[in-house]
Amino acid sequence: MSKNELKTKAIVLRRTNIGEADRIVDFITPEGRISAKARSVRKEKSRLAGSIEMFCLSEIAIYRNLKTNYNTLTSAKMLNFYRGILSDFSKLELASNVIQKVSSASKQIDSPKYFEITKTVFEHLDRNTPNDIITAWFYFNLAKARGEQINLVTDVDGEKLKPDVTYAWDTVDSAMRSYPTGKIHADEIKILRLMISSPLDIIARIENIEHYMPEVLFIAKSLNQL
Repeated sequence: MSKNELKTKAIVLRRTNIGEADRIVDFITPEGRISAKARSVRKEKSRLAGSIEMFCLSEIAIYRNLKTNYNTLTSAKMLNFYRGILSDFSKLELASNVIQKVSSASKQIDSPKYFEITKTVFEHLDRNTPNDIITAWFYFNLAKARGEQINLVTDVDGEKLKPDVTYAWDTVDSAMRSYPTGKIHADEIKILRLMISSPLDIIARIENIEHYMPEVLFIAKSLNQL
């Protein structure tokens, strides 16, 4: 393979029609965000069309003109279509939100981590992992991929978090604040730390995790106001 060619796995972020039959397709890949022109893809007999649908994992080949930085999609093969996403409106809404957030984040700070995060979310939506667990894990890991430091060690006063103290999340300082009637206990803090450090496969197996999700999800969403 020449330096002008790239073969990689990809998930579609956006498709834009141009001309009579072409499309510009934005992908998230293990190499980062890539855009390429798909020639004649809107024609009835196009061999590319079925492999660059939304909510699928594909293997693509791209020819890169290194002088003009202009990419052309030369082949595409669908590896997996996450059809479970289309089985429920809430799943479709979540998957669409993930695509939107990853697309926005990758325009600002590109990272190869976005591909694995997106792929993991799609796999778990296909497996019927509860939406709240997927959403929280996604927001924490998106923030981490953007380079945000998430403080789960000390409170707003710089004191180390203690297992016998209750806390509330301070959205301004993005840290815990000790609060007598706070709803964040040691168990929530453990789960928050796991959200950042562990695969979603492990998170989804935590016993009774749904009980802790309201506070965990609130904190996760507060980190991602894109």
